[in-house]
Amino acid sequence: MKKYILSTAFILASFMLLAQEHELNILTDEFIFGNDKPFDQCHASSIERLENGDYMIVWFAGTKEKADDVGIWMSKGKDGNWSSPSLLVKTRDDAHWNPVLFNAPDNNLYLYFKVGKEIDDWETWVMHSSDLGVNWSDPQELIEGDRGGRGPVRNHMLVLFDGTWLAPASLEKNRVWNAFVDRSEDQGKTWIQSETLILDRETIVGEGVIQPALWESAALHVHMLLRTSAGKIGRSDSHDGGLTWSPVELTELPNNNSGIDVAHIGGDTLAFISNPVGENWGKRYPIQLALSYDNGKTWPVQKALEEGSGDNEFSYPSMIYHEGELVLCYTWNREKIKFVRVKLEEQ
Repeated sequence: MKKYILSTAFILASFMLLAQEHELNILTDEFIFGNDKPFDQCHASSIERLENGDYMIVWFAGTKEKADDVGIWMSKGKDGNWSSPSLLVKTRDDAHWNPVLFNAPDNNLYLYFKVGKEIDDWETWVMHSSDLGVNWSDPQELIEGDRGGRGPVRNHMLVLFDGTWLAPASLEKNRVWNAFVDRSEDQGKTWIQSETLILDRETIVGEGVIQPALWESAALHVHMLLRTSAGKIGRSDSHDGGLTWSPVELTELPNNNSGIDVAHIGGDTLAFISNPVGENWGKRYPIQLALSYDNGKTWPVQKALEEGSGDNEFSYPSMIYHEGELVLCYTWNREKIKFVRVKLEEQ
């Protein structure tokens, strides 16, 4: 019965197409903490909305990326009212990386994160909270003994219409990159790894592809956009719930080989956030929102959130959609975390 309800809700949502173009009006644009932060640098935030209407944001911070003192930090709140940054988890004196929050259907809030001196040998850890992030379980390895990166690498988890959890994952070994998904049909207890993606190395030059951003457009029709080293965003599609994937194709979206995110608004309507710079390891500004009304084929609405110049870095966005608003956060010059709410206004 539960599966039937999920299927019906998904099918109804898929017909609620938002075909007309929208204006993107910024409602909130603020830092979640000030200059008196208890760390030197911060990066790679993730956001989720809590049941009480507050937001929780997590990030990694310490002396600098890759330093042994880097841990996972957090703040909770909303417009103009954020808790002071606090250290959420530090498993040992190794660098911690890329936290990912996940509001799961089992009513738990999960936190996934990486631990390790080198990306090649990352361990994936997980912990959960049943009281809106006040108390947490002890952290444990997602898959004991794994070295390299099972589970979500940076972007949000995806729950399919049939209840399957998909974790957007990738591997970085000796400067050779590729992506895959981890699938769980038992609410995160066990995981099955898909094959890595098929890459045309004459087209996708350089390191490869990492850090997928996922959405489901119809039942078991799953899609991903990918960070690449080829100057453009990559795309792959699955028609069997993430078990198999089409060869990666390059889109017309520029990419600087930095983080991206996608939010599925409904039907074929998507929001996308990135640095629209078509250069491998290019500058990490401006940071820009875009909307698609044809499941990611074209992106007619685009709006820069912050332009930047010189050595600015506005990067690694995390974005969700809630009741007509895009809610997001991103790294601001490795010094602060920016929080932004954007209203989708019909034209």
